[in-house]
Amino acid sequence: MTASDETQTPRSSGQKRLTGRLGTGSIVFMVIAAAAPLTVIGGNVPIAVGAGNGAGAPVGFILAAVVLLVFAVGFVTMTPYVRDAGAFFSYAAAGMGPRAGLAAAFVALVAYTAIQVGVYGYLGWAFGGLVTFFGGPELHWGVYSFIALLLVAVLGYRHIDLSSRVLGVALVAEIAVVVVLDSVVFATGGAEGIVWSTFAPENVFSPGLAVSVLFALTGFIGFEATAVFRDEARDPARTIPRATYLAVLIIGVFYAISCWALVTGAGASGAVALAQATLAGDANMLIDLTGRYLGPIFQDIVQVLLVTSLFACVLSFHNVIARYQFTLAGRGVLPRRLASVHGAHHSPAFSSVVQSVTAAILVGAFAVFDVDPLIGVFGSMAGVATVGMVLLMLLTSVAVFVFFRRNARVRAGLIGRAVVAPIAAVIGLAVSLWLVLSNFTLITGGSVELSIVLALVPVAAGVLGALLGGRHRIGEIQIPDATPTGAIDKLEQEDNAAA
Repeated sequence: MTASDETQTPRSSGQKRLTGRLGTGSIVFMVIAAAAPLTVIGGNVPIAVGAGNGAGAPVGFILAAVVLLVFAVGFVTMTPYVRDAGAFFSYAAAGMGPRAGLAAAFVALVAYTAIQVGVYGYLGWAFGGLVTFFGGPELHWGVYSFIALLLVAVLGYRHIDLSSRVLGVALVAEIAVVVVLDSVVFATGGAEGIVWSTFAPENVFSPGLAVSVLFALTGFIGFEATAVFRDEARDPARTIPRATYLAVLIIGVFYAISCWALVTGAGASGAVALAQATLAGDANMLIDLTGRYLGPIFQDIVQVLLVTSLFACVLSFHNVIARYQFTLAGRGVLPRRLASVHGAHHSPAFSSVVQSVTAAILVGAFAVFDVDPLIGVFGSMAGVATVGMVLLMLLTSVAVFVFFRRNARVRAGLIGRAVVAPIAAVIGLAVSLWLVLSNFTLITGGSVELSIVLALVPVAAGVLGALLGGRHRIGEIQIPDATPTGAIDKLEQEDNAAA
């Protein structure tokens, strides 16, 4: 890349912004791709059923979706007053000042980087298994992870529209095959008839409910990234709220119905046993049931789509991290060069390259030390990311409440969305954080001591960000004095016109 390939971004309010014409559908595609729905159905669902509340596991996904929808209400209500593409850290800065904002930014970078590296480990393992299944060579998982990393680096360097098209194709394929499986299972009645006992209180509120909710929450990581693409959206004021609500609803409904379908497919008496066999490595709940109801061809297709699902996931997280770095660089927090925009692709190209190098170093370290790609890489990194994301949503909900508390003129008429919803979200997320921490060894697959260290990583990142926050007024560029630029005047003009 030469100097002529990029436009340097000044560290000021007049900085060059990313551009694009992403509609609601494109953003929803990227966000749902980050959630890796097929991976969640194949990985999280067996854990929720086998180690959680059995047949009642689908309700765990519903409860997680409800918590995140309540969070999304306050998040979306504040969106028109936050004109930056920094997602959580912009909201935290607008509500509680630069220290909270930079704390959120550092936690987000750590959380997204961790989950991306974790998925690279999972992808390397799945990609290698697919190659050997079709007669290819058996190579170290790190080789396949680096092949995927190179492809992600190329797509991330170019304009976001290209990534959205790639993600869209992969996402449609993986959702389609699961919808076909769900439909056939319910149409045939499954192994023992449709399992309506899923919704019976004795199944829902069994001791394993906490585990089901926990692994449901990990399946939603990345849904809030809608706000990261604000500058590249066609109509941010409408696109971002719609995309946020749609992402949570689509993901939540898809997970709950698909989990219910797998339980029905295995039968009420056999679901837990099949899920536990999956956890032991003696079976594969998703692939086995696909073969049983759709035949061997679809079974092979699902194995291929699992790899494309993981690839779509790491590509989506790559784009999110690159944009976080881009926005922070524009605030002077990170090196200024990271805030440059490619002259031809209109992408944060240099930030994308740096992100690719960072991922390569971390994945390479895990590969060199021959860490197990599932338990060691994916499990530990997913644990760090889960703690980080729940902390971020908790901080953001508090910031939303404080923001509207300080801006009474904006809060008028929005009590339910600006006050009640954030408070309810704080309560729900605090309970969720307790569920995550009290069952943390289930996510990491490691010892209690290792799990404690991993859980403290995002906390340490937040503390470091808060300490540095006083030096970087990241909340003052777009929202001076925590007041939405022109928003109050616009509301008053609308009220006067209506009168």
